[in-house]
Order: sequence, then structure tokens, then C-alpha cells
Amino acid sequence: MTDELSHIDNNNNPTMVDVSDKKITMRTAAAQSLVLLPDAIKAVITDNEIHSKKGPVFQTAIIAGVMAAKKTHELIPFCHPLPLESCKIDITTTEDKDLLITCQCKVTAKTGIEMEALTGASVAALTIYDMCKALSHDITITATQLITKSGGKSDIIRR
Repeated sequence: MTDELSHIDNNNNPTMVDVSDKKITMRTAAAQSLVLLPDAIKAVITDNEIHSKKGPVFQTAIIAGVMAAKKTHELIPFCHPLPLESCKIDITTTEDKDLLITCQCKVTAKTGIEMEALTGASVAALTIYDMCKALSHDITITATQLITKSGGKSDIIRR
């Protein structure tokens, strides 16, 4: 099993992957999180935003998600620090007035960027929860997943 796990060495100890021999390539990734909202919160969405006592929820979530993506290596033990070249977060309402958060990241580096995209989407979702919990705690963050990845050993495209 340890032969298949890249973050476990031959002595079965955790380790950071050595990327020194990898080529620098343009790498992109996109991740999404779905936030299911109760009716009490859906009712206060106006003009694709929720205005709360804490401020504009979606705008704050976008800033928090970008900040988190930039700090992924500080949060996930074996992630390499990456010089993010782009991080864009989009929050849209679904037909059911739930929220779909998409985080797209780009870097030119030796290793991928999918953890940054996943972290950005996740923290944006957590920020929405934090800012809306005064209205209801019946918020569910679900379906956080990688949607696309390109530029490394393999490309991934999910729809």
C-alpha cells in the first residue's frame, strides 16, 4: 500500500513529495463546494448577495477563499508552497437558491494546484456558514470536489 501513497516513505513515515526532478508547467485546477441553505437564508438573498450585520456575505467569502488558497501550504502538512498566479472564486445561486462556489487557480510550477482550489472553495463555504449562522444553523456544506485539473501527469475533467 505504501508504494501507492506518495506521502509515505519506504519506512512508512509521512513525507513531502520530492518534486525537484519535475518539469515546470502551467497547472490549473477548479473545485466546487455546494452550500445548501434553509428557507430563512434563501429569503434574504437579493441581487446575488446576502447583506448581513457582518457585511456582504458573498464578497467576504470570496476574499476569505482567495486568502485561504494562498495559505494552503500552511494548512495541509505536505503541500508545497506555491506562487499562485490566479485565484478566482465565483458564487452563484442554483435553481433551488442554494449556493455553488467555484474556485479556479493557476500556477506555473513543478507541482499541482488542486489543493489550493479545494481549500479556496471550502473556506469560502465555511465563511458563508459563519456569516449566516445567526439566521440559521441549518446550513449544509456538501459536495466539495475537484472539477478540473491540468498540467501535471494527468488531466481531470468532471462535469
